[in-house]
Amino acid sequence: MYNNRWPVALEVEAGAASDDNILSRNSTSASEVEIISEGPPSRRRLEELDETQRSWLLDTKKSRKPTQVDLGCITCDIRFFLFSICLFWTACLGTGIGIVVWKYGPKHHPRPPPADNYTVALGMALNFFDFQKSGYLPPANNVTWRGPSALLDGQNTSDNVKTNLTGGYYDAGDNIKFGFPGAFTMTLLSWGAIEYGSRYEAIGEMEHIMEIIKWGTDYILETFNASNVDKIYVQVGVGNTPGQNDLTCWERPEDLDYFDDTSRIALPVYVGSDLAGEMAAALAAASIVFKDTPDYSKELLKGATALYKFAVDSQGTYSANGGLLQSEVEFYNSSGYYDELLWGGAWLYYATGNSSYLSQVTYQATNNTNPGAAQYFGVFDWDNKLVGAQLLLTRLRILQGPGYPYEQMLSQYNNQTNLVMCAYLPYFTTFPRTPAGLILFDEKRPQPLPAVANAAFLAALYADYLEAADMPIWQCGPNQFGINILRNFSQSQIDYILGSNPLNMSYVAGFSDKFPQQVHHRAASMPFDNQRYSCTGGYIWRDKNASNPHVLPGAMVGGPDNSDQFTDIRSNSAQTEPSLVGNAGLVAALIAHSNVTKGGIDIKPLFAAIPPSYPSSPPPPAPWNP
Repeated sequence: MYNNRWPVALEVEAGAASDDNILSRNSTSASEVEIISEGPPSRRRLEELDETQRSWLLDTKKSRKPTQVDLGCITCDIRFFLFSICLFWTACLGTGIGIVVWKYGPKHHPRPPPADNYTVALGMALNFFDFQKSGYLPPANNVTWRGPSALLDGQNTSDNVKTNLTGGYYDAGDNIKFGFPGAFTMTLLSWGAIEYGSRYEAIGEMEHIMEIIKWGTDYILETFNASNVDKIYVQVGVGNTPGQNDLTCWERPEDLDYFDDTSRIALPVYVGSDLAGEMAAALAAASIVFKDTPDYSKELLKGATALYKFAVDSQGTYSANGGLLQSEVEFYNSSGYYDELLWGGAWLYYATGNSSYLSQVTYQATNNTNPGAAQYFGVFDWDNKLVGAQLLLTRLRILQGPGYPYEQMLSQYNNQTNLVMCAYLPYFTTFPRTPAGLILFDEKRPQPLPAVANAAFLAALYADYLEAADMPIWQCGPNQFGINILRNFSQSQIDYILGSNPLNMSYVAGFSDKFPQQVHHRAASMPFDNQRYSCTGGYIWRDKNASNPHVLPGAMVGGPDNSDQFTDIRSNSAQTEPSLVGNAGLVAALIAHSNVTKGGIDIKPLFAAIPPSYPSSPPPPAPWNP
């Protein structure tokens, strides 16, 4: 039996007498060897064995593999060396897989933060403009109950010149397109998109707001000739002519059928500093929004420049033009044009960086041609741009400071802005309020909410200006306030609109559980049932005491009365009708309060075209003669 243990002492059998009997190295057989005992071999016996046999007995362990590796400059343990090699190739493999996944794998963007109420309401308020579109609707409009409409606009004009005036937006619950408030709508939307572009990006609405603005500015560009502005088409459709018109008829815009000489007609004006100034502001502001689309931005700026020159050269209000338009001025009658010249010039300075516009708007302060400015103190709306223009120029003063020779007038604008903002606060009694705290700029004026939303936007924006300028304290006479006081006022007014009021009603359709059901709006009040209703045939829907077939989500109505009461009846247009200008102010205020990102305004976009301000060089010394 084979045993892998070495036998210990080996001994020659007794009786062996000579060395010849000693086991030969190569011939000794196992049978001639006898195991005598176990234990270590004696020294004598080992000496009798040859070298090979001794190595068999003494080297009882197998030979070991090398445990170190010589790298030339250093020597290291072989296990450490092998581990390092494995680690290196594992890292290379992991890096390679990571690069392949990063380059060719699906891209996962970080999730936006959860939307707050202001952000939710903002998305709905933007959708309102999609419901108001005229002309051929874009495929992405996604309004199933709207279709192409008013495709003959511009073919019937009061000056008998056919032109293309399709597109644009219907003003409110009617089917008229008004140029003056429509241009202000685009200016206000652009202002919010410039100041809070990063927030629009964060909520994924930047493309949407830009598409809304472009739909409006494309139409504005149709209403005049940028190469030689000699007239502007200010309105399409009328409401005060005898017979059928856009107010006496109750039709969906897709069913318009009153295209005779006195009905669906386009009206031009040949004088209008207010209209042209507002249109210039709209196109100049939009050119900043579309700065990354250079060709379109240049086209907008060209139109803005031409319009502003027309406004300066042919001074006067568009509503005093006379003719057929004279019967229409009660809808959007302008009280003056100084504020539009200031407003349009300020926007052109920001869009171009041309200091001649800054010189003009600071000079205009001493030439106030708007006699009713004091009457509308603090009001910012389609007719009164003074507060907005002064705030826009205050931004220039506190965030850039162009200095001499503009500082004196810019300082005056800054002071007047402070006065208005102080008047907004509930600590003072400049403006009356409803019992629940809604500010009222004119107790006799219906539809209070559009002016309220605009004031909320200006207050929040001014607070962000002060914060950006590192001015946490704000002065109201002898009183000092923190800028959060302005934000609190702004938020209280927006919260009232969204439902924090005695009726617990949201005045934005579709928002919250309780909102107006009978919004005064032709298209929303009539079903989309493939039936055509004539001018008077639609009265059955106008007079029906029932909720609208279409909710019109995002539409802000006119709002409550002075006692916080609201009558939800379709015929009560003063309270239940939405408008473009109303929703524009709401959108601007909501984006100013959206909590999707930290921080306030985006400072740089509005200053992009303005060169840095440097102090004027001192005059050279007088020549010296010894």
